[in-house]
Amino acid sequence: MKRELFNLSEETAAVIGGTGVLGGAIAQALADFGARVVVIGRNQERGAERVQAIEAAGGTAIFQPADSLDIGSLRQAHAAIHDQWGPASVLVNAAGGNHPDATLAPGGNFCELPLDAWRQVFDLNLVGGILLPCQVFGQSMLDAERGSIINIASMSAITPLSRVVAYSAAKAAVVNLTQFLAREWAQRGVRVNAISPGFFPAEQNRALLYEEDGSYSVRGGQIIGHTPMARFGEAHELSGVAVWLAAQHASSFVTGQNIAIDGGFSSVTI
Repeated sequence: MKRELFNLSEETAAVIGGTGVLGGAIAQALADFGARVVVIGRNQERGAERVQAIEAAGGTAIFQPADSLDIGSLRQAHAAIHDQWGPASVLVNAAGGNHPDATLAPGGNFCELPLDAWRQVFDLNLVGGILLPCQVFGQSMLDAERGSIINIASMSAITPLSRVVAYSAAKAAVVNLTQFLAREWAQRGVRVNAISPGFFPAEQNRALLYEEDGSYSVRGGQIIGHTPMARFGEAHELSGVAVWLAAQHASSFVTGQNIAIDGGFSSVTI
């Protein structure tokens, strides 16, 4: 396979959530293969650090502040990117997360789950995570008849994990909306796919997976026992699939897919 299939030098990639661990790793990989990368997020300091890391590795990147839950903020970011580099041809939606009040404690009562917390999780993962960015950036892709949208879903979108009920439902909706948009835009030059990471330690979930002494927590041990590769993922292990989906020639016939990167977790049924 020729390396030109993965040449992203003609692409401008907007990575929403590029200030985070997984989004940042994807931003770095896209830049490594030649894309002009816009790191989008709310944290100026983390954004600057990510841009500095990309540039230190020989890539091209800028930071653009935006709140993915604010369509006005997203429109401003879109306009700023367009003015500097033209329309984005790759959109990575890597913003998301959970809310502790929307997580059931062991033996908790689903009927008492707070509606406000449920809505916050859906807003973060579905509305700000997918809907608004796709509306803002998708229109210019449709106008250009060219683009690749990569949504970050979750293993819990495939099989709902215990306790994280709102997060699982929201990520399932992410996959559903991904498939809907893929179908709607397939003949208009825009491909839409999802990546479902398995378990990748990050700030949000580290306390869930590890004890203070660095050993696995009870839940972390259960996950490892359910994962054929018997380890957690590392952020860079998302990069290859993201580059492939971003590359217009390498994945030109791929749309509407949800690709699991999970060390085999989803292959275990008992």
